[in-house]
Amino acid sequence: MNSKLLPTISIFVLILLLTSSVSAGFFGETDSNTKNDDKTFIIGFDPQFPPFGFQDSNGEYTGFDVELAKEVARRNNWTFVAEPLIDWETKDNELDSGMIDCIWSEFTIDTREDKYTWSKPYFNNKQVFVVKDDSNISSIKDLKGKSIELQKSTSITNALETNNKTLADSFARMTDVDNYNTAYMDLKSGACDALIVDIGSANYHLNNNENNKTFKILDEELVSEKYGIAFKKGNDALRNQVQDTLDEMYADGTVDKIAQKYSAYGIPEGVIKP
Repeated sequence: MNSKLLPTISIFVLILLLTSSVSAGFFGETDSNTKNDDKTFIIGFDPQFPPFGFQDSNGEYTGFDVELAKEVARRNNWTFVAEPLIDWETKDNELDSGMIDCIWSEFTIDTREDKYTWSKPYFNNKQVFVVKDDSNISSIKDLKGKSIELQKSTSITNALETNNKTLADSFARMTDVDNYNTAYMDLKSGACDALIVDIGSANYHLNNNENNKTFKILDEELVSEKYGIAFKKGNDALRNQVQDTLDEMYADGTVDKIAQKYSAYGIPEGVIKP
């Protein structure tokens, strides 16, 4: 988040800035004392990851993460923009270039601690295994020789390669998919035997009326981890402003109120309170 109007920029750039809507982070970082009445807060998020980020029946972006970010923007008088990261692998490029101000999208802190400037962790996540309800798979040991799907460029890959390599080597095949909607369709059709997904996503799909008798979650989890908001490395000023606002939202009950909207998917239980 940076000022769009800098006193030393050229007239040409000034005109461009006044006539276009550009991410506030585009020109680099701004001192926390900079006065800026023309602000935009752009979050990058996965639009196919309910209940954290998705499109509702009206085509509007919503979800637990999106609603939290939108309220942070409102309280700071920022113009809020939810920028869907259709290709999740572009997230770092968009953050580094200033196209987005942060990655706010069920993003795991663990193993990425030094890559970004992080908010406090706000959600306890678990990576779990989802299989078809009528499957003969009832435990992790039954996954030996099975085909597994997972979303590419996520913390799941690291969890498998570092602490669970023996398990990963026992699978017949591991396939990366672009999004979990595709993965659930593959599981339902029999194109794969199991998915490794975040617990929120698993609960969302299992609580869908169409799927509540189609899938089941194995009791054993792969790994526990924490979600945070990732800012460009060194952008402490924006991180602090967002975190201060979030702390206020915790204190006045707003975070809990938003979480309760997604109680059917287990969101409240995962929320980390300061």
